[in-house]
Order: sequence, then C-alpha cells, then structure tokens
Amino acid sequence: MADLKGKIAVVTGATRGIGEASARALDAAGARVVLTGRTVSDLDRVSADLANDPITIESDLSAAHAAQSLAEEVLSRVDGIDILVNNAGIPMRRTPHELTEEDFDRVFDINVKALLFLTLGLAPSMIARGGGSVINISSVASLRGPLGRVAYAGTKGAVDAMTRALAADWGADGIRVNAICPGLIATAIWEDNRRNIPGLIERMEEQIALKRWGYGDDVADVVLFFASDASRYVTGEVIAVDGGMARVGSAPRAKEQQ
Repeated sequence: MADLKGKIAVVTGATRGIGEASARALDAAGARVVLTGRTVSDLDRVSADLANDPITIESDLSAAHAAQSLAEEVLSRVDGIDILVNNAGIPMRRTPHELTEEDFDRVFDINVKALLFLTLGLAPSMIARGGGSVINISSVASLRGPLGRVAYAGTKGAVDAMTRALAADWGADGIRVNAICPGLIATAIWEDNRRNIPGLIERMEEQIALKRWGYGDDVADVVLFFASDASRYVTGEVIAVDGGMARVGSAPRAKEQQ
C-alpha cells in the first residue's frame, strides 16, 4: 500500500469516474485531497466519504482564465501541493466534415490549455516543497486512430507531448510528470450507450485483449503508483491502461468448457 501521509493532492474532475476513484485511492493512502469539479452536490458526496480533511472547490475549467483562478484558490486553501491529477476534460465526437472551429477551440481550451495553465500555476508550490508528481489523464485516443475524434485525439496527443516536455523542464526540480491513457472505462460517459445499445458491451470487449471494460479503480491504482515513491525513478512516461486495446492484438474469446 502506498503511504502518502502528509501529502497534499489536487484532483480535477473529481466528482465521478476516474477522478472520483483517484480521489478515493489517494485519500485511502493518507493524502489530503483537494477535489475540484463543476457540481457542488457531487463534490460534497465524494468528500463526505474521505477521511483526511478533504477540501472541495467548485470550478468550471471551460471559462476564460479558470485554470489560473483555480490554482490561486487552491493555494489560498493549502500551503502547497505534492500531487496533481489532471483528470478534468471533455469528450468530443466529430467527423472531419462536422468539426467546426468553435468545436476545436472548446475541446483544446479545456483538455489542453486549462490542463497546462493549472499545472503551471501549481508547480512552483511543488518546487518549494521539494518536488512532486503531476499525473495527466490522457486517452487511448492519443495512441490509435479513433473514428470521428480528430480534435479530441489531437488534444490527447498534445497532453502526451506536454507530459514529456514538462518532465524535461522540471526534472531538476524534483517534479515527475507522467500520463495515463485509459481505454474503455465504464464511466458515466458510456452509461447510456451501455444500457441502451444492444450488444455494445460485448462488441467493444472483443477489441480488448483482456476481454473486459475497465473501471475507475483500474486507472486509480496507476494514479497511486505515479503519486507514490514506487515510481520515484519514472518520469516522462505515457502508459496505456486499456487492457491491451491500443498496442496488443485481441484473440477470440475463449469458449467455455462444456
């Protein structure tokens, strides 16, 4: 079990899915967690279960300069941070002929610009505390060519590239920067489709080497690895947590023994 006692962690998009699972895992490991998100009721729901004096901050990162404002609010509530989980982001499915410049700007503003400027705003406090860990939640879309997601995939490719660049910039300051590319994770984004499209679950599973969808805890365990000293000599890495979807072939499902 990772020991994060005395550490301060910020998790964006902490009200559901991967963000919620990550906040719970970090709290269980002893960290004090600052949860941010757009929905106060969900922030309160998650924080009510946490043990280490959590802090909640309502924040909508789609607004202009919201990332800088959030960094300032965080640092007004705590002396500095040790761990940043950049999980907030939006999905976008647009075919090339559907994509508008407004669509492009919106998804890049939230998934790339806000992520970067929140990180830049909080990094000095990490340096002052002797270093830390930045964990960017990217996507399997950055590793393969998903249909109808050219702008979204572009944002996640940018996140991966920035991860490597910031790892180079801040290595001497003791800040490690890594990214996680989740695959098919059964979060709220997929809930309606999983419930209403017959055969979707099984059809998508056939693309995955491990033959199952992932869950928030599958990603949160890797967040915990990057947050802890278990990854003390790892930086600039982009790791797929996707059951083998991006880089591994998928054999037919084994037939049940008669």
